[in-house]
Amino acid sequence: MGAVTGHVTDHVTERAPKQDRSRATRQRILAAAVACLAEHGWSGSTVAVVCTRAGVSRGAAQHHFRTREELFTAAIAHMAEQWLTTVRERARALPREGPDRTYAVVDMLVSVYTGPLFRAALHLWVAAGEQEALRPGVTALEAHMGREAHRLAVEFLGADESRPGVRETVQGTLDMARGLGLANLLSDDSARRAGIVGQWSRLLDGVLREAG
Repeated sequence: MGAVTGHVTDHVTERAPKQDRSRATRQRILAAAVACLAEHGWSGSTVAVVCTRAGVSRGAAQHHFRTREELFTAAIAHMAEQWLTTVRERARALPREGPDRTYAVVDMLVSVYTGPLFRAALHLWVAAGEQEALRPGVTALEAHMGREAHRLAVEFLGADESRPGVRETVQGTLDMARGLGLANLLSDDSARRAGIVGQWSRLLDGVLREAG
C-alpha cells in the first residue's frame, strides 16, 4: 500500500512542474501578443511574430490557442485582469478624501488609457470591425472592460450615482480619459493632458461635493 501511495505522490509531484511550465508559457505568449499589438497593430501581429517574441514554438502557441483570434482576444482579457489588480493595489496609496483624491483617481484612470494596454486593445477593436471572427469575443471583452472601469471609478471616487448628474459625470470622466488616450497615439500629449486632467478633476470634485 505504501509503495502505491508513493507512486501516486511522485506522479502528482512530476505533474505540478509541468503545469507550472505550461502556465508560464501561456502567460509569456499572452504578454508577447499584447506587446506586438501595441507596437505593430493587427496586420503586423501574426502568430509567428508573437512566437518569436515570446521565445516559443508555433506548436506551443497552438497548444494553448487554436486560432489567431482566440490568442489575441485572450491576451487583452489577460492584461485587463492584470490591470484591474494593479489599479486596486495603486488605489491603496490614494489620498483619503477631498480634491487631492479626486485628482489622483482621474490621473490614474487617464494613465490606463494612455498606456500600452489601451493601444493594444484599440488595434484589436479596429480589427474586429473588419474581422468577423474577432467581433463576438472583442465586443464582449470591450463591454466587460467598460463596466469594470466604471465600477472602479465609482468605488474610488465614492460617487453616489443616485444623485442627478453624478453617473453621467463619472462616465464623462472615462470618455475623456479614452479621448486623451486616442490623442496620445500619434504624439506625446503629456503637457496638454496634465492641464486637462487638473481642470476636469476640479469640475468632477465640484459635482461630487454638490451631490454629497
